[in-house]
Amino acid sequence: MTPILLNHMGNEENEYINEQVQVKNPNLDTMEEDILYHFSLSTKTHNLPEMFGDIKFVCVGGSANRMKAFAQFIHQELKLPGNPGDIKDICEGTDRYCMYKVGPVLSISHGMGVPSISIMLHELIKLLHHAQCCDVVLFRLGTSGGVGLAPGTVVITEKAVDYSFRPQFEQVVLGKVITRNTELDEGVANELLQCSSELQTFPTVIGNTMCTHDFYEGQGRLDGALCSFSQEEKLEYLRKAYEAGVRNIEMESTVFAAMCRVCGLKGAVVCVALLNRFEGDQITSSHDVLVEYQQRPQILVAHFIKKRLGYII
Repeated sequence: MTPILLNHMGNEENEYINEQVQVKNPNLDTMEEDILYHFSLSTKTHNLPEMFGDIKFVCVGGSANRMKAFAQFIHQELKLPGNPGDIKDICEGTDRYCMYKVGPVLSISHGMGVPSISIMLHELIKLLHHAQCCDVVLFRLGTSGGVGLAPGTVVITEKAVDYSFRPQFEQVVLGKVITRNTELDEGVANELLQCSSELQTFPTVIGNTMCTHDFYEGQGRLDGALCSFSQEEKLEYLRKAYEAGVRNIEMESTVFAAMCRVCGLKGAVVCVALLNRFEGDQITSSHDVLVEYQQRPQILVAHFIKKRLGYII
């Protein structure tokens, strides 16, 4: 079956045609070789256009095991030939990230937190550029703490916001702070919401996602090794976040949104809430329940991909 990009109305998509992935660094044009060190890939040692030129969708997530499982899942969903269990890790030469290619889909792990995903995104965007990829959509699939949401609810991010609920990402460059916008693509978010209404298998909302620097103090948890605030102060902060449109909290969305926006890439953040932070800090659901929750963003994005490729009309 030859993949055909479709829009949400089922018509062939012209809006994205021939939009090649761009980098915003003129220095790359003067380099004889670009070593993507953390992927164990290089423009000299690998034919990147041949390996990756047909990529249309990139799905990234924190856990290496989860992204391998997603690669096997999307292999089955797209009914591709071969055994999903035989999918090879393209980045097996390094232990930093894992990467699996499944037809036009790339599945990559990014570790935890802004620094880890930032390194991965720099090399990913350069990879897509060197491979001459066009019309690529990026997704971050993850878990999060819900803010006023029942556990298991999937949140499609409208804006990734910082600790003060501002839609921006601050990057320190040569000792100076550069601020970048973190609004994500509205069209992709609405398409994903439409996909959720077609699936009708789990609750899904669009809302703002707060990105923090750590899992404990930065997210107002009372159960870390350090805690300098009270239960009442925590709840007041969460109430302010909710009033600002925040519906979940994680640790990667701002830099993901900022880098997608600067490089002109359409991106979306899709995370499941593992708990309602108004009701506690520790994740107490059973292993089986958590596994099922973690599959929900994968199911939603897989449906989106199948629609875009014409598997679902």
